[in-house]
Amino acid sequence: MIKDLPQNIVEDIAVAVALEKESIESKVWYVYIINLKQQAIENVLITSKGYGEKDGEQVKTSTLRHMIPLIEAGKFALIEPIDEQTFGLNNEYWISYYIGKDIYDKKFIFLPESIVDGNFIKLPVLNKVGVMIK
Repeated sequence: MIKDLPQNIVEDIAVAVALEKESIESKVWYVYIINLKQQAIENVLITSKGYGEKDGEQVKTSTLRHMIPLIEAGKFALIEPIDEQTFGLNNEYWISYYIGKDIYDKKFIFLPESIVDGNFIKLPVLNKVGVMIK
């Protein structure tokens, strides 16, 4: 039965953590979903959570859920702000969306300490600096 289900492989979808503003006191970071496809995606459901070890103790953040009705081809949408204090945790974004009647889903995980200057790129579509998982 499972072998009869389509694979529906997620391609050309990215999650990015972008540096929005920087001052002497702090930095402001946002998480975005980027649709690099040539077609729109619909009914985008995103769950986000952080987990891992900090100061020798297991830590979990709240699980947040976001719904975006439509992301046009070559466009992006804001998921949420992210606090620098969570960069030492696994930051997981589970994305589900539809193209027509087909559903797609994939987990994107920013590993601890992966959101660092050495991994920064110029993010496509956003034209900002940050880290991206595709």
